[in-house]
Amino acid sequence: MPDRADVAYFGAGPAPLPTEVLQKGAEAFVNFENTGLSLAEISHRSQTATKILSDTKKALTSLLEIPENYEILLMHGGGSGEFSAVVFNMVAFWVEKRRRHAEAELGADAEEQIIERVTEEVRQDLRLDYLVTGSWSLKASQEAANLLQPLGNDFVNIAVDSRRDRAGQFGTIPPEDVWNLTPSRQKGGKGSAFVYYCDNETVDGVEFPSLPNCLDRSSEQDLNEESLVVADMSSNFLSRRVDVSKYAVIFGGAQKNIGITDVTLLIVRKDILSTQPSQQFLHAVGVWSPPIIFNWTVIAKNNSLYNTMPIFSIWIAGEVMRGLLATHGDKGLAGQEELANKKAKILYNVLDSHPDVYQVVPNSSVRSRMNLCFRIRNGDSTQEKTFLEYAEAQLLQGLKGHRSVGGIRASNYNAVPLENVQKLARYLEDFASKSQTASQ
Repeated sequence: MPDRADVAYFGAGPAPLPTEVLQKGAEAFVNFENTGLSLAEISHRSQTATKILSDTKKALTSLLEIPENYEILLMHGGGSGEFSAVVFNMVAFWVEKRRRHAEAELGADAEEQIIERVTEEVRQDLRLDYLVTGSWSLKASQEAANLLQPLGNDFVNIAVDSRRDRAGQFGTIPPEDVWNLTPSRQKGGKGSAFVYYCDNETVDGVEFPSLPNCLDRSSEQDLNEESLVVADMSSNFLSRRVDVSKYAVIFGGAQKNIGITDVTLLIVRKDILSTQPSQQFLHAVGVWSPPIIFNWTVIAKNNSLYNTMPIFSIWIAGEVMRGLLATHGDKGLAGQEELANKKAKILYNVLDSHPDVYQVVPNSSVRSRMNLCFRIRNGDSTQEKTFLEYAEAQLLQGLKGHRSVGGIRASNYNAVPLENVQKLARYLEDFASKSQTASQ
């Protein structure tokens, strides 16, 4: 039976966790800090749970240097749940701003006129922009269209679909000058309620190198007048520095770089939480109100404890974050970013040095540091099966590509040790050498 140290795991999620966190977690699962209770048993209303929640938020705030005008929410539902929650909450925010503007012009007593005006604005002006660069942003855009379908079919604008001109395959991010974003008010348009993108696509191995220039809002006026940026960072969360102030919303499932399943982290500007209409008004203008479990304002008012949260999972996330802080010290996420880049470079260098054997799927300009997707002999199924079988025999696990696209995928999350990456690099070299010899 192999020891944990013998196995090099590259699964895309659930992902590996630091061994020291798992060891502490094993103790906490049985007897947390000599209380005689498991962390899976304690009340989510207890002082212990409240402290765990507070400590986890504090660690995240330190890592990302989150400004005071943002709230951290811990939620259920994973990233897929936020596909829906983003639409519910951000559309409600958009509606409330329109309601307040109408009230200021028409007067608070003109209720019927306000409803009539905002209803018309919803029908005519509401647009959501989506940058579709991989499987997850595609699913998010489809969920948005589905939720808004009762109002009509024109509310979701696919500003970018990177499958175009690539035979229906993902693998690149088109240049910004060809994006079809909804024109802003400053450019004579109506503007969109938000622009949504997935920072790192786990299935397709595509990662934005940074926040797109055209979405970089440099002033408060821009934040108020232009579209707000919503980013799904589920699979590259805490792998590099992020200027949180440039986003309206950032979210991510915990099971990649942060912890275990059943926790979703959400960072949202506080003004979005405080600018929400009543359910009655939303319904009056034909818009659904957020389900209570996805209602960000309700979750925030209840300190993320509206219902029973998985305290053990939150504690694990906190331990992972505190581990990053301890490891990198004053460098913070800059240190983790350097390490992530170093590990990814090691693997890409090997793959690129054997182009006849390995073909990296995405364009070199948008290669993911977290999920390295490649084919063997241009997708030779026999060769890829052999590669995986030999890898498993050497305890290199979790390398099979996503079921929707096939191929090979090596996930380079934060908890993957450098020595495991080096072990995989040696195997890649050895397999390439044997494959080239066999083909001669």
